Amino acid sequence: MKKLMILLLSCQVASAVRYSLTFYLILSSGDPNIPRYMAMGDLERVRMIYYDTNIDRAEPRHDWVRKLIQGDPELWDEIVMNAVNYYQFFKTETDSFKRSNQTGGVHIIQQILDCEWDDETFEVDGYNQYGYDGEDFLAFDLKTETWIAANPQAKIIKQEWDKNQRLLFWKYFLTNTCLRWMKGFWIYAWGSLYRTDRPSVSLLQKTPSSPVSCHATGFYPDRAMMFWTKDGEELDEDVDRGEILPNHDGTFQMRADLKVSSIPSKDWRRYDCVFQLSGVKEDIITKLDKAEIRTNWRNGNDDGDQSEKHTFNVPFLLDYWVFLTFTAPDNISELTKKLNPGT
Repeated sequence: MKKLMILLLSCQVASAVRYSLTFYLILSSGDPNIPRYMAMGDLERVRMIYYDTNIDRAEPRHDWVRKLIQGDPELWDEIVMNAVNYYQFFKTETDSFKRSNQTGGVHIIQQILDCEWDDETFEVDGYNQYGYDGEDFLAFDLKTETWIAANPQAKIIKQEWDKNQRLLFWKYFLTNTCLRWMKGFWIYAWGSLYRTDRPSVSLLQKTPSSPVSCHATGFYPDRAMMFWTKDGEELDEDVDRGEILPNHDGTFQMRADLKVSSIPSKDWRRYDCVFQLSGVKEDIITKLDKAEIRTNWRNGNDDGDQSEKHTFNVPFLLDYWVFLTFTAPDNISELTKKLNPGT
């Protein structure tokens, strides 16, 4: 199995690559502490631009973006102008989402625009997806050039939108404008985004009876795998693998938890955490060793999982959480419930 995983990663590197440019747009109402409008752009899942109505300026979020500003200021100005001016259009376009069944409290409308390009077949793909208060609402299918409604209220709006030029507008944006921007960005992003950064790997544990978490952070790109082995054989049982998540600096992190409560101490040496990164031949292997575990319970201080100490405010949650918006819609629902207790 281990050899198979290495082979799969190698095939992924050798096969065609699909490049992506994604924009996240968010409208909020009901809480003055949340920006009324936020716009974010990611190239290959790496944040490159952020704007909201509170700071009222577009911020580059990566070194290569600053090089783009110097080298191609017209392209940067075009992106910023579209991000800022889209606010009013976005409000008008989605006003019908909340005309019925709207209650008090915080409400969030989201839009994700994504275009993709295959460097081997030159195929262009993309999508335009809307969400309302944590639920899928409307989506534009580029292949069929149709709107897809997720609920009865959305079906009413679909009928209205089918009658106007929105289909043609979004088709042109996804297959032309978005693609042109992506290619312009790659001139400056290539060396930065197509590097290989090896992670630091740590073993973490909350209490003696808790699972041991193998945590890798600081790696790039996000094509990676992590798993536990016993005597060199991959384990499926008693292992919980987390998703690959972005760090604020453009790198990524992931974890794999191993239940150790039933493992005799004498057998710990038989277990290894294995991390594989696309483009890197050598695996990073970390042996299950009590002496190497960082924990909160041993010395009473918090040199274990540092993330447990953080308290996030709502704007940061929104900035971070949009990565998982439609792949894990429960996150939106949970956020909506937290912002509207008792609903």
